[in-house]
Amino acid sequence: RKTRSAFWSDQVRAQEPHMRRPNSITELNHRSTSRDRKRGRWEEERDRRSDGSSGPSKERSFSSIRSRDSDEAFTDREREKEKERAEDEKEEEEQLKPAWIRCTHAENYFSSDPMDQVGDSTVVGTSKLRDLYELFEEELGGRQERAKAARPKWEPPKTKLDEDPDDSSSDSDCESDGEGSTCSSSSDSEVFDVIAEIKRKKAHPDRLHEELWYNDPGQMNDGPLCKCSAKARRTGIRHSIYPGEEPVKNCRPMNNNAGRLFHYRITVSPPTNFLTDRPTVIEYDDHEYLFEGFSLFSHTPLTNIPLCRVIRFNIDYTIHFIEEMAPENYCVRGLELFASYLFQDILELYDWNLTGPDFDSEASGCQRFHFMPRFVRFLPDGGKEVLSMHQVLLYLLRSSKPLVPEEEIADMLQWEELEWQKYAEECKGMIVTNPGMKPSSVRIDQLDREQFNPDVITFPIIVHFGIRPAQLSYAGDPQYQKLWKSYVKLRHLLANSPKVKQIDKQKLTQREEALQKIRQKNTMRREVTVELSSQGFWKTGIRSDVCQHAMMLPVLTHHIRYHQCLMHLDKLIGYVFKERCLLQLAMTHPSHHLNFGMNPDHARNSLSNCGIRQPKYGDRKVHHMYMRKKGINTLINIMSRLGQDDPSPSRINHNERLEFLGDAVVEFLTSVHLYYLFPSLEEGGLATYRTAIVQNQHLAMLAKKLELDRFMLYAHGPDLCRESDLRHAMANCFEALIGAVYLEGGLEEARQLFGRLLFNTGDLREVWLNYPPHPLQVQEPQTDRQLIETSPVLQKLTVFEDSIGVLFTHVRLLARAFTLRTVGFNHLTLGHNQRMEFLGDSIMQLVATEYLFIHFPDHHEGHLTLLRSSLVNNRTQAKVAEELGMQEFAITNDKTKRPVALRTKTLADLLESFIAALYIDKGLEYVHTFMNVCFFPRLKEFILNQDWNDPKSQLQQCCLTLRTEGKEPDIPLYKTLQTVGPSHARTYTVAVYFKGERIGCGKGPSIQQAEMGAAMDALEKYNFPQMAHQKRFIERKYRQELKEMRRERERQEKETDEAEEGGK
Repeated sequence: RKTRSAFWSDQVRAQEPHMRRPNSITELNHRSTSRDRKRGRWEEERDRRSDGSSGPSKERSFSSIRSRDSDEAFTDREREKEKERAEDEKEEEEQLKPAWIRCTHAENYFSSDPMDQVGDSTVVGTSKLRDLYELFEEELGGRQERAKAARPKWEPPKTKLDEDPDDSSSDSDCESDGEGSTCSSSSDSEVFDVIAEIKRKKAHPDRLHEELWYNDPGQMNDGPLCKCSAKARRTGIRHSIYPGEEPVKNCRPMNNNAGRLFHYRITVSPPTNFLTDRPTVIEYDDHEYLFEGFSLFSHTPLTNIPLCRVIRFNIDYTIHFIEEMAPENYCVRGLELFASYLFQDILELYDWNLTGPDFDSEASGCQRFHFMPRFVRFLPDGGKEVLSMHQVLLYLLRSSKPLVPEEEIADMLQWEELEWQKYAEECKGMIVTNPGMKPSSVRIDQLDREQFNPDVITFPIIVHFGIRPAQLSYAGDPQYQKLWKSYVKLRHLLANSPKVKQIDKQKLTQREEALQKIRQKNTMRREVTVELSSQGFWKTGIRSDVCQHAMMLPVLTHHIRYHQCLMHLDKLIGYVFKERCLLQLAMTHPSHHLNFGMNPDHARNSLSNCGIRQPKYGDRKVHHMYMRKKGINTLINIMSRLGQDDPSPSRINHNERLEFLGDAVVEFLTSVHLYYLFPSLEEGGLATYRTAIVQNQHLAMLAKKLELDRFMLYAHGPDLCRESDLRHAMANCFEALIGAVYLEGGLEEARQLFGRLLFNTGDLREVWLNYPPHPLQVQEPQTDRQLIETSPVLQKLTVFEDSIGVLFTHVRLLARAFTLRTVGFNHLTLGHNQRMEFLGDSIMQLVATEYLFIHFPDHHEGHLTLLRSSLVNNRTQAKVAEELGMQEFAITNDKTKRPVALRTKTLADLLESFIAALYIDKGLEYVHTFMNVCFFPRLKEFILNQDWNDPKSQLQQCCLTLRTEGKEPDIPLYKTLQTVGPSHARTYTVAVYFKGERIGCGKGPSIQQAEMGAAMDALEKYNFPQMAHQKRFIERKYRQELKEMRRERERQEKETDEAEEGGK
């Protein structure tokens, strides 16, 4: 092994400005036959990505300009913003385009001679490169471990978790049935353990500073990362276990494995917080090579994997991975040495595992991804020259020297101020490391040489401006959290109060001042200033921009590995999703938030210690802008939005909306199959069977068949620690998956999947999937319209067919739909319409759900449910039936044939039965068209009139806004005052009371209807501030639409009055 001095003398002799430039791109690329094989696919991917990246940005720019009022002149500031935005988009497009690249000279470190190659490599390392690797490993690779080994071993004080670790992670802590128990969560009883854990971490003797927090494997700042049982740790994405992953065969360390690895350039957009004014620069051959990010080498091609999006610094970032021709001059061993030095020794990302679970096999194999730092200079013809990997390692070795050498400290203190300022400025933003300390590395923000004691020479002081972890600042303080909750609650109460008292205003001010006081405490502030002696610190040559980019890599690798494991789920489902993000959305529980792709505290600590000093932050609302759904004001705001004719994708990034759609699909499929398979079973029996199939317990069993618990994304915490909670989440996930299959693959794919999961045996599955036609269709397979001539009932129904513009192939189905329950069995209809009413309800639910899901992308599941209930209810259905004149065609047992006034429920049943008949005879497309004409246009009126909630629910919401702090909320109470009339035709009188005061009264044929009337009366008479606010909000937002709606109503009333007068 060469000594360090001998090695450097060889290096100096080799540093001649000697580089061979290729004469053409062909000469550059002819070395690698594997590259030629990849070229076609690379060019296709490049075109696809460049088209995909430029298209949406142009479209967004165009729509943003078009959406402004064309008559309003742009101010100078607005014009400047548009110009800047266009320039940014153009710059981003250029950045995302693949560029041709070349590597700097190999300098006898690499050989491209075909005779030297092993396997499918294009470059192999020489003995000189092997010497470099050995020197790097000796000088830098083992420095951290040697420093730790030299320090005395520290025995931390025991905590409750150490004394009985099995208690907090045993299967008995979970309600389990023996199949896949989940994590046991931290409870209130463990608060003392958390406090003890924080004290223990604070007491570590190797801490660099009391305000700098460090990373330990498997630990967060306040205790263990995972409190799951041993059994639960063996599965789940939250434990970095990706289904379908197999160990990867090890790469050959001393060549570039060009035929095995697929190269991608990683870039982040927007570049905010990633382009710094002090980038890491390597000087070589009289040129400067600037750090621009990382290259990723993958063992598998990253095909059909969508772009990775993540919110960091309140900014929505997109991580692009662009396939390009790979730089040649590297070896896998060099990449591993660099990765170990940066990710383990500098950033201390101990919990970032790129090999996979280590409990399945003795040898975990090669890492799934390798990373190469890209130091580039731009060439005149638009290409890039990438610095060879050996030059990066040489730069790190050259840079590794004491920050302030002990033998030179006296001279440095005597430097002129200008010379010292120049040195301090060079060090600003640099990462320095103190091996063996916790944390080992920190960013220099200032370097101060001021001496406080003239008799003692002290090392210059490193000043670092950091961020205290949230758990240890006011944000994690229980007193602050309690005070904040009470402040928000009181503020909300006063905002909804009709008259605010002066004493309540004073209370609010006092709480606000108390919160501010806690924030200002030195022990509670988030921002901290750390002063460290520079003694023992070594330069690394790395600046904060490298660390900033490096902290995006765990997010990207998690994203890639997760989408690769979803391809395994495709096989279990039997359907391959074209829109991969849709499948990910179906698997995403509302508790899941992707921020770091690994231990979040490790990432936060490393970013604070080594990331850029003052990142630019975006709007805090980006975290909850599209996710917040609680609160009466949020409800009114969302429910006031009209449907979009040209809908945009929803920005709600969890599966509740898909679950809403999937629930309707499952209910529809079940209802249809039961209806056809049990032709003699009455409505009650069908409903019982359907309930058994669609209940969550059964759907969770179907989800278990697909192993959805292995693919679900949810928070690694107490949310789903109980087996019952997990099963409920799995049932919801299954419904979301069915909804996703229905959206992309259509009804038939969803039907096939549901049928395959319901029955294990082929015979039963065939029976379920191939159900027989309707008995009326069996009797007349082609058509039964020939019976119209001999049947007065069918002749009358042709008038109804003409009025709606639909000719039924089997008109007896229409007759069955109009046959009321009071009619006995007859050979014309073979029964009454109650079975059809059961089917029609499910059909309407599905069609309405799909329409709302598509046209209301900003509405959450609860909001969509409110809109659907305003459409699919007895009142709306009866109104549509009445407008179509269905009551005139109802088939009753009344021999007098006089017109009968049908109840609201009967009219609604008529319409649902008609929907079922339309579906059986014509298919689902006709039902879509019918509801598009007769139902969905009413949504605008419901939203403008705020009729999306029934009066009782609306009254309760208004009463809850008037609750008094510290007391139980007052709710409206209903009391039946009077009951008159015979048992078959009673009339009920109900009054509603609030805070002991009678505020409304109503009458109706049932108690429920009378209560609705009383609630409506109370809303009109009682002065609820929430109702006044709601009306003002809608008036301001839709002034023109409300005027047009009132004019249309007046016109209709006028036409009705004229028609009545003409009739008289």
